Amino acid sequence: MQTDSDKHTQTALRALMDGRALGMVYQPIVRLHDGAILAHEALVRGPEGSALHLPAVLFATARSIGLESELEQACIEAAIRHFDPASPGHLYVNCSAGTIRHLASGGCVELLSLLARHSLSPSRLVLELTEHERVNEVDQLRISLARLAALGITVALDDFGDGRSSLRLWAELAPPRVKLDRYFAHDIDTDSRRVEAVRAAVQLARAFGAELVAEGIEREEELAVLRDLGVHLGQGWLIGRPHAQTMHRVPGALTALMQSRQIAVLPDAPHRDAAGTVSRLAMSAPAVEPGTTNLTVVQVFTDHPQLLALPVLEHGIPVGLINRRSFMDLYTQPYHKEVYGKKPCALFMNANPLRVERATPLDSMSTVLAGEDQRYLHDGFVVTENGRYVGVATGESLVRAVTEMRIEAARHANPLTFLPGNIPITEHLRRLMAGKAAYAASYFDLNNFKPFNDLYGYYRGDEMIKLAARSIQREADPLRDFVGHVGGDDFIVLFQSEDWQARCERVIRHFNAEARGLFNAEELESGFMEGEDRRGNRTRFPLTTLCAGVVLGQGGGFTTAEEVASAAANAKRQAKAAGGGLHVQSSTGSANDERRAEVA
Repeated sequence: MQTDSDKHTQTALRALMDGRALGMVYQPIVRLHDGAILAHEALVRGPEGSALHLPAVLFATARSIGLESELEQACIEAAIRHFDPASPGHLYVNCSAGTIRHLASGGCVELLSLLARHSLSPSRLVLELTEHERVNEVDQLRISLARLAALGITVALDDFGDGRSSLRLWAELAPPRVKLDRYFAHDIDTDSRRVEAVRAAVQLARAFGAELVAEGIEREEELAVLRDLGVHLGQGWLIGRPHAQTMHRVPGALTALMQSRQIAVLPDAPHRDAAGTVSRLAMSAPAVEPGTTNLTVVQVFTDHPQLLALPVLEHGIPVGLINRRSFMDLYTQPYHKEVYGKKPCALFMNANPLRVERATPLDSMSTVLAGEDQRYLHDGFVVTENGRYVGVATGESLVRAVTEMRIEAARHANPLTFLPGNIPITEHLRRLMAGKAAYAASYFDLNNFKPFNDLYGYYRGDEMIKLAARSIQREADPLRDFVGHVGGDDFIVLFQSEDWQARCERVIRHFNAEARGLFNAEELESGFMEGEDRRGNRTRFPLTTLCAGVVLGQGGGFTTAEEVASAAANAKRQAKAAGGGLHVQSSTGSANDERRAEVA
């Protein structure tokens, strides 16, 4: 039952539509690589301060009284009427599939007349298809879009990825532009899942021949990542808020950001091994039932000399596991064969074996390795699918697989500092080179770390490595400078900050000062550590400090990431040979290009 307030709101809506009193604001859409304004999206507004000011209330009210289509058409009329034809680029207007079908048929003449009266070419109008879940007659909609395209009017798919959008609709309609839901732009610089989702959308856009528009860009960091991922166009409060007047140029600082050759530092993505499940360890093996005689079990082990354990099944469900060695040791004892040979094997099975579903990720099996019950190391374990027997796996294969997985994961992220490892470092370096960005590849290393580790033990050694990581991260700009941990006490920083040398020097000074807190008073007082050199001779070593070798990547001196890594490692060796500090050489590697900075 309608209240008087509802009736009043509905009457007010009708009055707005009849009196052509709907307001419009326009938000710019820009090209992300140079800041050129290519379009404005028209957004409806009701009277300021009224119950109908917000578009959500306007359309909810129209929907409640069956006037949604009429409101959409009124919005298109208002958007065109208020739009300054001298504005750059296209005019985007939201509408549903039903309104598009209406405009392509009976409303076509009226729309063209409206555009002509306001000095707008049909080719400047872009209809944003909304309410994707209501699109049922795709074939009819495709015909409507073809009719409009013949007049020069194009379509954009709005809010792709918001939960209502359809990949099938994108593929079938093949719109020239697709707008990504604002969810994907929000905090994309800190969320690797959003990065991967946008990467996938960029690949789809290339395959379907569409331009992507990212909505909801509010921060410079978000814009930089979206631009580097290959998104063509952007829209959001950072670029321009909705306003009654259209925008003719983007502020200079923002344009400079878009035109910059600097490459965005992407958020760390946790490594996932798609094939890393227990299924890869499963081996087919014969099985017996609980009532099977021990003589039969002996024969099975004899026929299968590689079988370390024999699963015991009841109606296909594993109920036990017989360890080969334990069973055969008992069987060879005097009179064992005569006494137990014809008795059921259930007497000698482990009635509580480790059972693991084949889809279990290997990384979750690490808890098994650390558990108190280590029988599976020699018994192996049973692999199941939905509780039914699939095969067996050995403890040795599990240890090997988890070890390999950890080694591979360490190439993606160092387990001590959680900084990106070799693979992400190489990927970012290749992005820098592909984008022809200016960068300084800095290789940080600890002097005399081994004597420190030998003297104080691995725990304090780990603390020193973590101190080095903190010192580097403290001076690196997270938006411009990529910090990676190669392994051990070796770190790589790919600086894009112009003051990279000052940052390197501050890193070294900070570490050298803070590292003194990790030494005992005796070493601090003497100024050296005692230990063995590589030949086993007792000797004195200076206290541990940090050094860095740097190569400059601009100028095209390097052609591969491997060349950069090799040159940076050589520069680091030069720094160590000189006793520490900072050693810098350009990409040419010539003696005249080298310079050294002394760091206290």
